[in-house]
Amino acid sequence: MKDCSRYDLETLPAGDCEEARAARIYAALGHGVRLRILRHLMQQDACCCKEIVSTVDLAQSTVSQHLKVLVQAGLVDYRPERQSSRYSVNAHALATIRTHLSGLEHFAAERNRSASHKCG
Repeated sequence: MKDCSRYDLETLPAGDCEEARAARIYAALGHGVRLRILRHLMQQDACCCKEIVSTVDLAQSTVSQHLKVLVQAGLVDYRPERQSSRYSVNAHALATIRTHLSGLEHFAAERNRSASHKCG
């Protein structure tokens, strides 16, 4: 298996590194504020940091740091526009999470089925 830790998200190769990619996404989702930011962005086409600050009631620097984590994980797209950058949800990344979780769910269901046959 490849050592995927040396790659940033943009250069992370597919294949053996898909688990590393999923782990980074799940880590980014592991904070309540980032989940609130993501939920807010899902309701918008795109918005700036200032708009997000007003919904989560945190300092702009704190929101910016959370946005940076979401962007690095690939969950949020960043588009610089003149004086205020725009952020939007990366729908492809959300589909990737859904697919990964479905795979885990399928694996767990198969394992539970085979375990019940062994113990029965």
